[in-house]
Amino acid sequence: MLSSLFDSSTISTLEQVVNFTQARHGVLAGNIANLDTPGYRTRNLSPKEFQSRLKEAIEAKREAAVSPTYAINAQLAGKTVATGHDGMDQVRESIKSILYHDNSDVSIEQQVAEISKNQAQHNLALSLMTSQFRLLRAAITERA
Repeated sequence: MLSSLFDSSTISTLEQVVNFTQARHGVLAGNIANLDTPGYRTRNLSPKEFQSRLKEAIEAKREAAVSPTYAINAQLAGKTVATGHDGMDQVRESIKSILYHDNSDVSIEQQVAEISKNQAQHNLALSLMTSQFRLLRAAITERA
């Protein structure tokens, strides 16, 4: 019963956004820490690549909910099918593989701006998650 409550909410998607922004924050902080290190090349986790993979996972999850034969048909068509209890396994694994190195010389201002944008995305996801949990608690306890 609890798994169906979580599957019908956006909590698993928000969890992946929080995981990504947390991992990206560590990479960006490392860039700032090593900005003056000779020969250091800045690194980043690609938000576009993450968003693309997250979108694919959400669409696959939605299709699987609509059509019970979606997974079989998708496999026959050669599409990647998300597996696992929440359908976000591929997104979770993608965070490890989308790291890229940037050969450009990046200023501290650009790195701080990226950290600020990343922090805002992280805070938004946490706020939405908190709201989802409050709604679930209200539904379970039957209190508003």
